[in-house]
Amino acid sequence: MADKESYDYVVIGGGTAGSVLAARLSEDPNTRVVLLEAGASEGPEGMYNGDSVSAIGLWNSSVDWAYSTTPQAGTEGFVHKWPRGKVLGGSSSINGMMHDRGHRSGYDAWEKQGATRWNYTMMLPFLKRSESAQGRDPRERGTDGPMLITSGPPPGPLSRASYDAAVEAGYPACEDGNGTENEGVSWSERNVVAGRRQSAADAYLRPALSRPNLTVITGAHVRRLLLAGTRCHGAEYVVGGEVRTVCADREVILSAGAIGSPQILMLSGIGPARHLRDLGIDVVVDLPGVGWNLHDHPLSWVTYAAKQPVDADPSTQARVIARSAENVDPDLLISFVPAAMELHWSGARPDGYSIFFSLVSPVSRGSLRLQSADPTVPPVLNPAYLADDWDLDRMVAGMRLARAIGESDALAPWRAAELLPGDHVRDDDAARDYIRRSTTTYFHPVGTCRIGTAGLAVVDPLLRVHGVDGLRVADASVMPSIVSAPTNAAVLGIAERAARLVVDEATAESVADFMYWKQRTTARHR
Repeated sequence: MADKESYDYVVIGGGTAGSVLAARLSEDPNTRVVLLEAGASEGPEGMYNGDSVSAIGLWNSSVDWAYSTTPQAGTEGFVHKWPRGKVLGGSSSINGMMHDRGHRSGYDAWEKQGATRWNYTMMLPFLKRSESAQGRDPRERGTDGPMLITSGPPPGPLSRASYDAAVEAGYPACEDGNGTENEGVSWSERNVVAGRRQSAADAYLRPALSRPNLTVITGAHVRRLLLAGTRCHGAEYVVGGEVRTVCADREVILSAGAIGSPQILMLSGIGPARHLRDLGIDVVVDLPGVGWNLHDHPLSWVTYAAKQPVDADPSTQARVIARSAENVDPDLLISFVPAAMELHWSGARPDGYSIFFSLVSPVSRGSLRLQSADPTVPPVLNPAYLADDWDLDRMVAGMRLARAIGESDALAPWRAAELLPGDHVRDDDAARDYIRRSTTTYFHPVGTCRIGTAGLAVVDPLLRVHGVDGLRVADASVMPSIVSAPTNAAVLGIAERAARLVVDEATAESVADFMYWKQRTTARHR
């Protein structure tokens, strides 16, 4: 075993959150930061393609952890593939490149669930800090952040017809879908620059790699955290078959995502005591909430054959934030894909188009558990899709809304036969059956280390792990509930805020130390 290396901060996981944290914390040249990433620094050329559909080609590649769920009772026992990025940039290097904050109510819901001061107003400065959205209202949008937000190529004829169809169906046109008032139909924004993907690693990390105080170690699979009693002081990892350790003089920050972060906590003895003991893992802190609260956006679609050729080139697409009923916060996301999608991401035909509908505030909750104390064995993932009947009812409402748009006059020049679910699926019972058969993942797992002060919370509002000193979690796992959008933009904001919390706390400690020694010195000279 190699000698221990020491840094001020050890950041575990080089995905979206880890890229932000390593870059921001190393802005102080007197702060030593190491970032540990299990994947490689680069990926296949397809990873840099700016076409969101091309991301499907990265599944089961060298840059994908290639997880899968348990058979899902709510979706007729289907096992869902869960691709997650295993490369610098994490899932921002293999996702669909959508930059979408979601509706403000999704953030306000966090505070209502015990995440004190985690609401939209508190998050807005950090959402803005991450982005550069030129031409937008600077009161609501960032103008000089690392992520360059683009609108993409001009909408094609089918995209324009989809937008008009949503307006025809009664949704108000919204100038900025990432503004504070964004309910209705708007044009999507993307993390694509000059036709190429811009991951969080591209935007944050690569410009910082020349800093002498930042060390990035790729191919570094973390096996466990190092603890002395209940204080975390480092991590043990494997690189090139060699076991190494690294120490943190200040803090360890876990940013391995909604799957990796709870897995590492449990492998280190932090989690549900009975579960850990059953696997022969010594319990350091009994924290029952680790791995609980796993959830994702359930997704399905209505698919049509097209009367005329569909433009296969990527263009700006419309998306709709909607409500399943008048008395709820916005809970449905509707978007458009210029391909006839087959069930469960199993394929796509170019001679059609699809209208996606997703429930963005599911109440169903699942869990993540270890299969083994072996760090190389993937955990057991049960998102419990459609476990609550209210989720199923709202997905049926989402299908009705998608169909209302699909059957509009604006899309009549494009619309041929309805391929999925088909004209025979009209009553509620048939709709529920289709939803159970067709619902799949939107690739947005969150929630397994939720923020809060009581119950099954894992981290406090400063993102410190309950019962452990020197350890924080900052990634999608800390969301008490999911936002109403693809999660990458929200994770950028979480990581920006985490970096500020860490720096402010370190600064406060430095000021306290200075005042203490100043008082001691003054007293000695009296």
